[in-house]
Amino acid sequence: MRLDIASMALSLAIFSRHARTASAFTMRPLTTSSSVTSSVSSQLTSSASKRARRRRPVPSSETLKILWEEHIMMSQRGSPLRVGAVEGSETAVNGSASDQEDILKFPLKGRNVEEAPPRMRFAPSPTGSLHVGGARTALYNWLVAKKGQLDFPNADSAFILRVEDTDVARSTKESEESVLADLRWLGLLWDEGPDIDSSPYGPYRQSERGDIYVKLANKLLEEGKAYRCFCTKEELEEMKARQEAEGIPPRYDGTWRDADPELVKQKLDEGAEYTVRFKVPAGARVVIEDAVRGTVSWDAESTVGDFILLRSSGIPVYNFCVAVDDASMGVTTVIRAEEHLTNTLRQGLILDALGAPRPRYAHCSLILGEDKQKLSKRHGATSCNQFRLDGYLPDAMINYLALLGWNDGTDNEIFTREELIEVFDVDRVVKSPSIFDMDKLKWINSQHLKTKTVDELTDLVKEQFHILGFMKKDADEEKLQDFAFAATALAKQMMETTRDAATNAQKVLGYALPESFDKLEDGEAKDMISNGNFYPIAQTLIKKAEAGELPLPDVAEPLAAFFDENHNVITEDNHTGGSAYSFPEAYKATMKQIAKDLQVKGKNLFHPVRLALTGEMSGQDVTKQLALLHLATGEGSVIDSDKVDVVAFEERIARLKKFCETIPVEFHAPKGKDEKASKGEGKKEESTTDKTNAGGSAPEAVAATVDPIDTYEGPPITSLDIRVGIIKRVWEHPEADKLYCEEIDIGEEQPRQIASGLRPYMKAEDMEGRKVLVLCNLKERKMLGFPSHGMVLCASNKEHSDVKFVNPPIDAKVGERVMIPDFDFEGEAGAPMKENPMAKKKVFEKIAPFLLTNKYGIPEFLGRPFMTSAGVCTSSISDGNVA
Repeated sequence: MRLDIASMALSLAIFSRHARTASAFTMRPLTTSSSVTSSVSSQLTSSASKRARRRRPVPSSETLKILWEEHIMMSQRGSPLRVGAVEGSETAVNGSASDQEDILKFPLKGRNVEEAPPRMRFAPSPTGSLHVGGARTALYNWLVAKKGQLDFPNADSAFILRVEDTDVARSTKESEESVLADLRWLGLLWDEGPDIDSSPYGPYRQSERGDIYVKLANKLLEEGKAYRCFCTKEELEEMKARQEAEGIPPRYDGTWRDADPELVKQKLDEGAEYTVRFKVPAGARVVIEDAVRGTVSWDAESTVGDFILLRSSGIPVYNFCVAVDDASMGVTTVIRAEEHLTNTLRQGLILDALGAPRPRYAHCSLILGEDKQKLSKRHGATSCNQFRLDGYLPDAMINYLALLGWNDGTDNEIFTREELIEVFDVDRVVKSPSIFDMDKLKWINSQHLKTKTVDELTDLVKEQFHILGFMKKDADEEKLQDFAFAATALAKQMMETTRDAATNAQKVLGYALPESFDKLEDGEAKDMISNGNFYPIAQTLIKKAEAGELPLPDVAEPLAAFFDENHNVITEDNHTGGSAYSFPEAYKATMKQIAKDLQVKGKNLFHPVRLALTGEMSGQDVTKQLALLHLATGEGSVIDSDKVDVVAFEERIARLKKFCETIPVEFHAPKGKDEKASKGEGKKEESTTDKTNAGGSAPEAVAATVDPIDTYEGPPITSLDIRVGIIKRVWEHPEADKLYCEEIDIGEEQPRQIASGLRPYMKAEDMEGRKVLVLCNLKERKMLGFPSHGMVLCASNKEHSDVKFVNPPIDAKVGERVMIPDFDFEGEAGAPMKENPMAKKKVFEKIAPFLLTNKYGIPEFLGRPFMTSAGVCTSSISDGNVA
């Protein structure tokens, strides 16, 4: 195909025809004089009136490639060409580019861009979905723009959305719509963009800006800052091969840079194909002050050579479009990924040649997976839409993305978007690559979930049920809402994502008790059954259920278990709902009666009941689980039983009965040791009664015998691996004002590195050489780039204004494990939990409320002190918390 600059303009005009601009182009053959000139004719009113008449394009998935093919077919048929908004226009405006009215102006020309109200842009290519790297770039730009709008309320500070769709083979309208939908989900709404009619510097799709690019290419040709290159593909490949053979970095050698004008005219007359190349000034250097990377400079002439502005097809190259768009839209700062750093050289040269001001630049480091490789699909979800489908909150995504390369100088990791707008500063973006930590994202999401009410989360959980396909298509909306509400309330405390509520409900509706004892794989459950309490309790439950004496949820009040007597939603596992005559209260009364009849209490009652009725050793409140089961199995159930395995209560009792038949006879009653302990407790109660009859206070005496271990239902304290350590070295975290970095010997081959928020409370020199307690089985996580593996245990007062170390005895051995009296830390049962299940099950979070200091400053768990081989641990904080 033979093209001159007019044909290039024509191809671009056709590509942008759906923009329906009010400009009309009439192309004429280009002439050559003593200086090579070219022009594109157009009729334009003032730029303001042009913007007022502009209409947004009709959505379409057509690409430049398709449009160009249409142009060729139309030419072959002799059809009139539609250029701009005028078909077959005869109007021509003769003269050079400089004689025509400017198509655009540069809003920041003559101004200091650093003092101008920030105009920030996000410029995605619609070639796929929005991934976390692009989302972070959009967020940083959005935050600066929003802060600018607060600081300059009456100025034109803005967040601009510009679609860079010049990749003709891959850009699609569907991808564009997907990216825009993801931005809307994140709440990163734009002030100017392709779908906003009032936007002042449009069009905002590069495919609609062809007239602008050709105009400015002609301007550069006219001024001698660009030239035509007639090198063929074969000649360029030969040039590259020759340079590589000579050990020279491949670049264009300037064959047509200073060509004879007559030779250029001859080539044009022959209809030869050509590109338009930028003429890099001799000895040119480009220097920028990057907000992230500092001073960056390039020797332009030796680095890039004369690069292409317009391809032989007339399509402008990426860097030309970007430079023109940034200048014409008044962009003050460009925040983007470091992979674009090398593009800055070409864009800077183009901007200088056009006489346009350069924006400020900030190139952010890459986001890596936990294996230190560039983040990709093999690391799990990376697209924003997938995170939405997986149940993450947009506010949590915004919070986490902001921390991928930035911090506010404190150890604060939870921010609202309003707080981020206030504190974000691009000068605090760090150079080092960021590691995408899925566990940390889940933790941040869980913190944001905690700030939401059950009502606020119910619709999001309902959406998860639909995404997973758990609900019937014709489900009654009111019943669906009730079920989603109950599932949300049930899982509220443990949720890391809204999907967790749906998958938790799926687990609750199932029944994992196997058909026989020998097929039971849960070691903890087997040990519990072997102790002999399970069988008699299960038999009692079976008899009561078969006789209709076991309380079940009330059809008239199916949600009673989720509300307290004041009709407030209950989300805590240790609180049961219902009024005085409701199902939960009746259930509690039945459990008390069973405890009295069988002489069992505490975990010896609660664990067998839980396993018998739910099939699990742990989980949420049993009455709430049974209430959810009732909603799923009652009349008009919303659950699709083909997708979810729902085991109704009657079927559970039948399975439990068969399971009990397989339990060995020796496990049908409590063991002798337990019986003795039970008798001992009975004697203790008798003694208490005698003392009461002798004149003591009955209520006080009974209260004195209550042991908190009997009512504790949380994870075993043996799950925690708390060891004695000694701090070897302490230094300040370079990126956080409140964090210390510590090197602690805990008896392993290498010292642990741990970050702690102790800088506001202690001096580094006072910490070195101190023996401390370290929670060791926490998963390693990055604390603003520092790999922290463990946690130093400290005591604090209720207000957290005073924080001190928990002190092991001076003779305690480094590396020894801390024990708690009355708990068996020996053998497999007493082994600490592995790091992954510790994090997944939030074990420490569940145990932490029970780690306290007494009035003497002794750290305790359920009233029992922290012990080492050298004695009791201490602290200087009385009646405080340990964490």
